[in-house]
Amino acid sequence: MSNGAGKFFGGLIVGTAIGAAVGVLFAPRSGKETRQVLKRSAQDLPQLAEELGSNVQYQADRFTEQAQRTIDEALVRLQEAIATGQEASRKLQEELALSMGSSPNSASTLSEGDHAIEDEE
Repeated sequence: MSNGAGKFFGGLIVGTAIGAAVGVLFAPRSGKETRQVLKRSAQDLPQLAEELGSNVQYQADRFTEQAQRTIDEALVRLQEAIATGQEASRKLQEELALSMGSSPNSASTLSEGDHAIEDEE
């Protein structure tokens, strides 16, 4: 889960707790009624925490799946780019070998460095 989502859910929990406390303190109820409301709120807190935990887990799972798909797609594009680059390099070596009047098999010596060009000079 990203840092922004964690901050959001943390703020949601803190905001809910503060809102409930302020609402209870300023509500026009008697002390007995206020205590009953607080008791019910305290009893609902585990369920709220469980729901919040489930939601966070669901969001984390979605994020993980999305990240895995993105990584897989990037890997496929990278493999395709490497294959394209290797093919282009092979063709260029063949063209260079042909233009220099040598066989395509000797093009592999050119990929080892510029030693072949230095020898001709």
